[in-house]
Amino acid sequence: MSPGTPVSLASLTPRQREILEYIRHFLLERGYAPSIPEIGRAFSLTSTATIHKHLKALEERGAIRRMRGRQRYLELAGETAGRGTVKLAIAGLVAAGEPIYAAEEGDAVEVPENLVPKTRCYVLRVRGDSLRDEHLRDGDLVIVEDRSIPESGEMVVALVKGKQTMLRRYSRKGSKVFLAASDAAIEPIALAARDVTIRGIIRGVIRKY
Repeated sequence: MSPGTPVSLASLTPRQREILEYIRHFLLERGYAPSIPEIGRAFSLTSTATIHKHLKALEERGAIRRMRGRQRYLELAGETAGRGTVKLAIAGLVAAGEPIYAAEEGDAVEVPENLVPKTRCYVLRVRGDSLRDEHLRDGDLVIVEDRSIPESGEMVVALVKGKQTMLRRYSRKGSKVFLAASDAAIEPIALAARDVTIRGIIRGVIRKY
């Protein structure tokens, strides 16, 4: 079966369906694909060969696409990716530590509808390579849900002290807000809640290769 052929979920084993659903949720929540170790931890699989075997089966059945030599390049394909698209406005340009600069009026992009919740959303275009720690590259499109109250653990677009923009994972304890980078080696930033304004929740990332 070629990667472009519509996949029948009935042709997948229970574990393959579980891994596919895990990949789907991971992509929606974080905007990039899970790594092999992350898939292993999620399913208590210690053998990378076993994980590759499941991914190969999903790829052969047209459920996912992979690019060899790139750790996190993995995307949904065929029917699992969703067929419809939604047009969203590109609201601005974003780079780490800088304000969001408005995009040209009327600029918009078609995005897969499965990445868009049933709420108001917009798109930010990444400018430069300052967001590489968040697995974002120059030209990436970040899909943002227009919501100002995040749940703990969600990726957010945060405006710090009215000046700096950060794309980080959010949590809060009392009057303190913590903004954590995707790289676990980077210490979370602790700030007074009054100094942080949430501009939206990150729902996905679109990248052109």
